[in-house]
Amino acid sequence: MHTLEVSIDGIKIGAKHKPYIIAELSANHNGSIELALQTIKMAKEMGADAVKIQTYTADTMTIDCDKEDFKISGGLWDGYTLYQLYKEAHTPFEWHEKLFSYAKEVGITLFSSPFDESAVDLLESLDAPAYKIASFELTDLPLIQYVAKTLKPMIMSTGMANLQEIEQAIICAQEAGCKELIILHCISAYPAPAEECNLATIQDLAKRFNVIVGLSDHTISNTAAITATALGASVIEKHVTLSRKNKGPDSEFSLEPNELNSLCTETKTAWQAIGCAGYELKPAEQQNKNFRRSLYFVEDIAKNTIITSQHIRRIRPGFGLSPKYYNDIIGKTTSQAIKRGTPVASDLILELNTEA
Repeated sequence: MHTLEVSIDGIKIGAKHKPYIIAELSANHNGSIELALQTIKMAKEMGADAVKIQTYTADTMTIDCDKEDFKISGGLWDGYTLYQLYKEAHTPFEWHEKLFSYAKEVGITLFSSPFDESAVDLLESLDAPAYKIASFELTDLPLIQYVAKTLKPMIMSTGMANLQEIEQAIICAQEAGCKELIILHCISAYPAPAEECNLATIQDLAKRFNVIVGLSDHTISNTAAITATALGASVIEKHVTLSRKNKGPDSEFSLEPNELNSLCTETKTAWQAIGCAGYELKPAEQQNKNFRRSLYFVEDIAKNTIITSQHIRRIRPGFGLSPKYYNDIIGKTTSQAIKRGTPVASDLILELNTEA
């Protein structure tokens, strides 16, 4: 049985830890290894826990064919064939060693989404610390099985998948040896409309499958990610870019550096704010407790005076007896002379019982 705490490259992930932020490089390198390296460094500087790349070639994804089945109509990539898109967007296999080495140098975790067995073999040779199964590959059970046999932590996105497909993928991964599994709720639209996010699914996934859950977020802003954190997401994945002006295939729904930094700080704050149910006085409230209302004598009173509503009031600050004793005190007798502005205390009043 998998554990509800996963560890990737020494970083623990789960409900007891701040959200694990994955900066998805995807195709935003625009064919430049220098841009890819700069993006890895930026992700580290902005506070992300990991950078994710994608390991495929056009030939491992599809065939070079311009039949209608292979053409994209509508959306960001309208007019492309699949082969053309993947040829433009892929991260060359020959870059991988340098990318992994540089990530280690700057101190950030790097892992990838493999799209076939050859990609897994390459990533294994580079000692990738974890694997991500992309939404579009969730139904590729042979690939999931092959990845699971590495015994590395696995993250799987659920975009487009129905409940049965998600269940089959989870069972496949676990039966093939995966002990550390994370499931990301995902809407596979680029960009994804916030009103279709159905973030309540995050809690349902956690309950149904007893797994660590998160969000692979393709919306424009950070609102969905912060909301997801409040709903129990332990992992947030967002596409990143050095600048949307670079106009990569995924730039339109990618975060720029300052937005990535905000994502890291705001999801951590959201996670901290959840805490646990409790009604004890919080440390930050301690001083303000003095400004609650309490009972005070508002006139000078001689000893053995019968107290009336003229003598005491429920006012701030909070150093006197609680206002709940007001009616008990009216009609009681003072045990000594009292000055105006004195907090009401039980030793100043005869026969007052404050035990209840």
